[in-house]
Formats: sequence, structure tokens, C-alpha cells
Amino acid sequence: MPLIQISQTPGLTAEQKRAAIAAVTKAYAEATGKNASKVWVTITDVPRENWGVGGEPLG
Repeated sequence: MPLIQISQTPGLTAEQKRAAIAAVTKAYAEATGKNASKVWVTITDVPRENWGVGGEPLG
């Protein structure tokens, strides 16, 4: 069972998350030939203060 994990800053609506999960699942299944019903996707909202880019905090 493939597991795709997405970490992001908060802000997407539930509808946007559903759309992202569907799109990621479809793309992975098409690229790998795996059965889409076996692909798991998680979305984790991480507060901006817990992110850093280029050595600098976002929050």
C-alpha cells in the first residue's frame, strides 16, 4: 500500500484537501500502474512557526 504524506502550512479548506487527495491519488496511480483504491494520502497542517526555509523560520 503506497502512502503519500503531504505537510503544508494551514489554509486549505476541506474541499481543497479532498481535491488534492483525489488529484495526488490519480497522478500516482497513473504514473505507477497501482490501483488507486490502494493509495493512501495524508495531509498534515503544520503551523508556520514550525517551518524553516533556507535557515530562516517562516512564522
